[in-house]
Amino acid sequence: MAAPEYSIVLDIVGLETEHLESGLVPNIARLAGAGEYAKMEPVFPAVTCTVQASLLSGRYPSEHGIVANGLYDRSTYSVSFWEQPSSLVRAERVWDRRRRMQQKGHGEAGPSTTTTTTAAATAVLFWQNTMYADADIVVTPRPIHLDDGMVMWCYSKPVGYYDEELKESLGEFDLASYWGPLASPRSSEWIARAAEYTLEKKRPDQLFVYIPHVDYSAQRFGRSDMRVRDDLKKADEIVGRLVQKTKELGIGDRTQFVIVSEYSFNDVDGAVPLNLALRDAGLLAVRDIQGKEYLDFEFSKAFAMVDHQVAHIFVQDARSEKEARKVLEATKGVDRVLGAEEKKTLRIDHERSGELVAVAERNKWFSYYWWYDGENKAPSFARRVDIHRKPGYDPVELFFDAKTRSIPLDASLVRGSHGRPPDLETGEGLSFYASNRKHGVANSSGVARCTDIISKCLLPPGA
Repeated sequence: MAAPEYSIVLDIVGLETEHLESGLVPNIARLAGAGEYAKMEPVFPAVTCTVQASLLSGRYPSEHGIVANGLYDRSTYSVSFWEQPSSLVRAERVWDRRRRMQQKGHGEAGPSTTTTTTAAATAVLFWQNTMYADADIVVTPRPIHLDDGMVMWCYSKPVGYYDEELKESLGEFDLASYWGPLASPRSSEWIARAAEYTLEKKRPDQLFVYIPHVDYSAQRFGRSDMRVRDDLKKADEIVGRLVQKTKELGIGDRTQFVIVSEYSFNDVDGAVPLNLALRDAGLLAVRDIQGKEYLDFEFSKAFAMVDHQVAHIFVQDARSEKEARKVLEATKGVDRVLGAEEKKTLRIDHERSGELVAVAERNKWFSYYWWYDGENKAPSFARRVDIHRKPGYDPVELFFDAKTRSIPLDASLVRGSHGRPPDLETGEGLSFYASNRKHGVANSSGVARCTDIISKCLLPPGA
């Protein structure tokens, strides 16, 4: 097999090694059979932004600082989720390392000559925290919120790549298919077509593609539901089309595929409202504004920034920390509470982390709710798809209440979640890695660490 000149990295959420033997993913199985595959040990917490930052940088959250899908700014008393700037990742990622190597005269990590159109070293499609990244091509959703609605726009580099090329060729990217009650495989289909277009027109030697749609069905219905299996088949069809595209372009035998999954899912049967538990204990404060209750970050002695099966607990002082730990440890559905030493062991000891980190039991997840009377007191954003203003991740946004024509306030609807520390003994939380080339990424136990994969597959030894 010829040395690869092109690399395509696919992030397919929810994929596990057991799916290779199920017959659901024949295209992925063929790639894995040509090279290697292994169970992958994600970093903690096993959530999108954190794992992606570790995959691309080879570093742990304690180093790159992406400790969750959200961030709490202690100086401004504000929580924000799904922020996109690349600078939030405080570590070099693979394209940064390649560029640094090239500038130092160590040579190209990819091909020096190709029969291409416009040359581009790296293209990154829809990975998190890539806005303003120092890659040659970047496309990431960045809707513009207006008083009377929203512009479904994508940030892109070069300027105009989305507006003048992708949108003209493929149509507008439908943000509603990417998240919310209408989230569907349509999002992955558009992203895959954008990847095919980018391969043909720009011919990058490294292409990173995010395929998200299995995430939606797994959270809605649970990991073993037939609808999840159907979505895995659709993901495999996308892989098959990308493989075929490389053959049509005459680069099939010179292309390596690297397929990863950020996490695997746990089936869940209920949510734990940590902020309500802290409120009951007198540690969390709210403000009544026009009849609605809002979390009071200033006067709360402790509050939880929740994210699937993990929550960062921010406290005012040492006494509040002690009181909060006592409350959390007594709360049904909380598996464990991590302090300073435990955070260090799990490599989540970063200044952005909460003073405490709570982990849900395997069959539970954490909701951000803090109100007693949701019908009358929940803020208006609770019933909307509003990923930036909610101080916690809200998977209930995947559902729709036809009666109220809004997002329901029923956390019991969610059937799948993730985020807990991976367990090498039971296999819980282990996800997936495969490549059509052999890199020897897995250890003697047959498990690959997510911090090793991309650097070993895409960069020369010692890079």
